[in-house]
Amino acid sequence: MTRSLETLTEALLTAAKRAGADAADAIAVDGVATAIDIRAGKLEQAERSEGVELGLRVLVGQRQACVSVSDITPATIAAVAERAVAMAREAPEDPYAGLADPSQLARNWDIAALELCDNAPEASAAALEADARQAEAAAMAVQGIVQVEASASQSRRQIHMAASNGFAGGYARSSRSVSAVAFTGTGIGMERDWAAEGRIFAADLPGAEEIGALAAARALERVGARKPKTGAFPVLYDERISSGLIGHLLGAINGSTIARGSGWLRDALGQQILPKGLSVIEDPHRPRIAGSRAFDGEGLPTARRAIVQDGVLMGWVLDLATGRKLGMDSTANAARGTSSPPSPGTSNIDLTQGVKSRADLVAEMGTGLLVTSLIGSSINPTTGDYSRGASGFWVENGQIAYAVNECTIAGNLRDMLMRMTPANDARTHMSTRVPSLLVEGLTIAGA
Repeated sequence: MTRSLETLTEALLTAAKRAGADAADAIAVDGVATAIDIRAGKLEQAERSEGVELGLRVLVGQRQACVSVSDITPATIAAVAERAVAMAREAPEDPYAGLADPSQLARNWDIAALELCDNAPEASAAALEADARQAEAAAMAVQGIVQVEASASQSRRQIHMAASNGFAGGYARSSRSVSAVAFTGTGIGMERDWAAEGRIFAADLPGAEEIGALAAARALERVGARKPKTGAFPVLYDERISSGLIGHLLGAINGSTIARGSGWLRDALGQQILPKGLSVIEDPHRPRIAGSRAFDGEGLPTARRAIVQDGVLMGWVLDLATGRKLGMDSTANAARGTSSPPSPGTSNIDLTQGVKSRADLVAEMGTGLLVTSLIGSSINPTTGDYSRGASGFWVENGQIAYAVNECTIAGNLRDMLMRMTPANDARTHMSTRVPSLLVEGLTIAGA
């Protein structure tokens, strides 16, 4: 690429102004990614993608439009800007659309302190294939495993944003990952499970053999799975999937949902929605964490904040537009891609950890279900009624008795959140750190 991302965003803004835009913002992304998939001992797929993508949002009065393009030539940039302005003039007015006031913008930040990009040389496709094959070999070495699918990947992206209000800023992100899915049994008795790890820095990634062996061990634990009992029982969500419950909470308080007057927590601001002692904290400044960011998609400075404090809902997740519609300030939660305007989204999330281990909660639950995998989803966005297919392990007298599959768990999210007990097993490197969660009184439909 012969033109820097900063130069490209400046060119987009200049072209937008020349085409008649009253205001504009632009984003440029230069990305490269490589992925290797191994299946049944053979190279299944080797994929590499690289390129630059540009996004432009223009405002003509209170009308806006977004366009994206992967051609970075000056002629294309000029044509794209003209097209965006023409589209905006035909768009309906949006009284809440608009850029940030210059006084709101992030001015001083230290991207280096966030450690978002590994500057080590890019791994070769051969090195990634070696990782995938090591994970596969470690899983296949475990007696009872009949097949393995393993993958390894890496990516690096450089991002730069600029706007006609004076904001300009950028950063780079990298990732490296290894995963394995192990199978045991045959026919209708076949079971599978997985293990995966991803890090910003390759040096922080666990060994591929460890990942493969863990996938195999988890798959073998599922031998002989059957349907559980039907009835009302406690359900323990394993740490691998428990973040989904907090994800449902965050979705219900997203500014886009609240601004529409919908969502099962639309009337809950300032109310108790989690048990006392539990908080949900957003911290976008954790070093070496994938969700960290110094500024949001509209150039506002990010900061640590309590979304839920001691069980009480403290605020919504807002960008500028949804904040204006609700008569509130943005919470600097705007997320931005190249092909659409900003929308609210969270960064790093922490749920207060408990003092007991997952094993302690298993012992205390008596009879119930330990869920390690969820399938499908039926969530009523207005009422919070919840129903999901699940598999995991049946617990009798505080001990894991047998593996289960083909069951459904159901309840209401608002009730479920108030009956949660957290374990202490959240993994520290995760962007969303949520431990295993015991939820009392869910309905299980099984045998």
